[in-house]
Amino acid sequence: MARAESDPNTATQARVDSWTWAVRLFKTRSAASAACRGGHVRVNGVTAKPAQPVHPGDEVRIRTGGIERIVTVERIITKRVGAPIAAQCLIDRSPPPPPREILASMPRRDRGSGRPTKRERRETDRLLGHTDR
Repeated sequence: MARAESDPNTATQARVDSWTWAVRLFKTRSAASAACRGGHVRVNGVTAKPAQPVHPGDEVRIRTGGIERIVTVERIITKRVGAPIAAQCLIDRSPPPPPREILASMPRRDRGSGRPTKRERRETDRLLGHTDR
């Protein structure tokens, strides 16, 4: 007797952590779940828990590494697939990243270096265009 296999193309919903991992937005499913629990994943504008279902047409926003990815679900998959197939399962609507010149010109403080000095605050305010009080 033949076993009835479920066709992955007929799925109408999937867990958001599983789908984001399957389309290669995260390296591991546990990283996808952690991002959901941390509030970095939103589905249709609402913060998503890892088990929240996604459907074709849903908008998924992911914030990782200071960059926001905005994708629209085209096809539901639950198994990790190759990059060309994964690209067919979503529409990437992410804004383009800022130019490298702007990123290089922004001041950065070393992590753990404490609070900025008064001079550094004035330089930052001048750079951002804030007026003196």
